[in-house]
Amino acid sequence: MCRHIAVLGPQEPIGASLADPPHSLVRQSWAPRRQRHGTVNADGFGVGWYAEGDPVPARYRRAGPVWADLSFADIARVVRTGALLAAVRDATAADADGEAAAAPFTAGPWLFSHNGAVAGWPDTAAPLAALLPPEALLRLAARCDSALVWALVEHRLRGGDAPGGALADTVAELAEAAPGSRLNLLLTDGTSIAATAWGDTLWYLAVPGGRTAVASEPYDDDPRWTEVPDRTLLTATRTGVALSPLKEPCP
Repeated sequence: MCRHIAVLGPQEPIGASLADPPHSLVRQSWAPRRQRHGTVNADGFGVGWYAEGDPVPARYRRAGPVWADLSFADIARVVRTGALLAAVRDATAADADGEAAAAPFTAGPWLFSHNGAVAGWPDTAAPLAALLPPEALLRLAARCDSALVWALVEHRLRGGDAPGGALADTVAELAEAAPGSRLNLLLTDGTSIAATAWGDTLWYLAVPGGRTAVASEPYDDDPRWTEVPDRTLLTATRTGVALSPLKEPCP
């Protein structure tokens, strides 16, 4: 369920990453090649990007399928950026949240997406929600599992945690509280990317010259795409990618 991508690199139109490649995120909304859960990602989409000199990203989100949005096609053609995060959504369960449930979620310089599902939602996650301060719960953009996952990550970021640590600790908590969850998380501040592979596919492409893409699946057949092993934390910049194992929850 869901497909997402983050890209760091030179300034280029959004569509160069999201629409132009033969197996782009737009195509993955109806014809993903490696999606293990669900088949069509038509329950909303979004893209966040950074303008040069401004650390706070802009967002464009809609509740419907990306292929039906002609305004997005224009934006993708003319808006240029050196960093973005985008996602197409296949909802875990029916909801009335509309575009509020579509990634990317955001706060300050951050853009975030969750590809997966919290098992047993919402009952299994209730104890974790109770650990958040009231203001964090009041900031929830939607009632879906991904919005709560973002609240847990955001709470750690606001507390000073590094991006990779915030994702890793959140995954550990959720995996213990809700065994069987799929927790592929993706986070960027426009200068770095952090991501987790936990229960679904994750790939990265590092191109000489300062371009790095991290995605649920490759958007083309470039042989340099590398699959990230399950239970792995990825951290990346424009010049390098690092992988480290994630801790399994205690039995």
